[in-house]
Amino acid sequence: MSKTLTEIAQDLKNANKKVQLIYAFNGTGKTRLSREFKQLIAARADDNEGDDEADRSELARKILYYNAFTEDLFYWDNDLEQGADPKLKIQPNLFTDWVLRDQGQDQNIVTNFQHYANERLMPLFSADFSEVSFSLERGNDEHSGNLKISKGEESNFIWSIFYTLIDLVIKTLGEVDPDFPEITPFDDLEYVFVDDPVSSLDENHLIELAVDLAELIRKNKSRVKFIITTHNPLFYNVLQNELGSDDKKTDYKAKRDFKKYRLDKNDDGLLELEEQPDDSSFSYHLHLKAELEKAIDRNQLSKYHFNYLRNILEKTTIFLGYKRWGELLPQSNTGEANLYEARMMNLRSHSKYAGEEVNELTDEERRVLIRLVRHLNKIYTPDLKDAIES
Repeated sequence: MSKTLTEIAQDLKNANKKVQLIYAFNGTGKTRLSREFKQLIAARADDNEGDDEADRSELARKILYYNAFTEDLFYWDNDLEQGADPKLKIQPNLFTDWVLRDQGQDQNIVTNFQHYANERLMPLFSADFSEVSFSLERGNDEHSGNLKISKGEESNFIWSIFYTLIDLVIKTLGEVDPDFPEITPFDDLEYVFVDDPVSSLDENHLIELAVDLAELIRKNKSRVKFIITTHNPLFYNVLQNELGSDDKKTDYKAKRDFKKYRLDKNDDGLLELEEQPDDSSFSYHLHLKAELEKAIDRNQLSKYHFNYLRNILEKTTIFLGYKRWGELLPQSNTGEANLYEARMMNLRSHSKYAGEEVNELTDEERRVLIRLVRHLNKIYTPDLKDAIES
């Protein structure tokens, strides 16, 4: 049944599971869902705690979330006019102050960052932890001057701070001795909401991150619950495999503690949260194929659907042992691929000026795309589907 983001957030809260995993395409509303969920927890806390400013400051301690807004806490001071070295500034906030200043976790952050990025890329925090600079170690006690890291490395660094924080929080909350409690700012923490921490990782590091996060969750002995959203099918499948089985060494039980979903946006802007079966992986390419067919039936094809089709063709090509995906396109009477259709696929799925193009298809583009999707049904047999998705 179609629902608003607020209603979806309420459903996640009502599920009362230790961990909930959600797959959704980019643009569906994952980041907005994390904000709606935060507001839901905040509204409940407001009802309980009144309007005092000190009470409202406690709301952040009931939920921690990692999303695009988390990265806004970090910004670059390039100072190009004065020629100063670039530094990543850290806005003062509850979780960075605790993990860096109070707990002294800067070295663990560095270790986590180098594990997922580059072991020679060295972050150096300022004495008051208000900024960090980066240099590249050369292996002979020398290092480059301060440099500005890439956007992907910056995202990895911010995730490393957040991961170090939640790892420490979960361990602290789970190991408190009632007779000698260690008071933390997160004693009332109820939820951790993680939205797509893998946007810039290669497959090997992505798998490592998923396994590490799953291990942290499985060892969670506190009352804290996790909600994780992603657009990455590999990250989703690794997590659901890790979290979907019981482990005798932990108190975590998959059937009792874990739910997984797919989140879809409808034409009217409402959403559907569909629970996925316990014994199934997410079949990304089948999902793309279903989206193509749905768009045809609703007469809503757009240029990005050429990318969906190319994605399916490329994976099918590798499985069947062909050299080029064009060999899977309809063949002419001479046994060769139709060059016109192959050229249109190339132009529409890898245009240099994609950002400047209109999204609507011409009648000819729509005809070609429909023809190619129908042809895909001839080669994408059930046996081939099962083999590719396995």
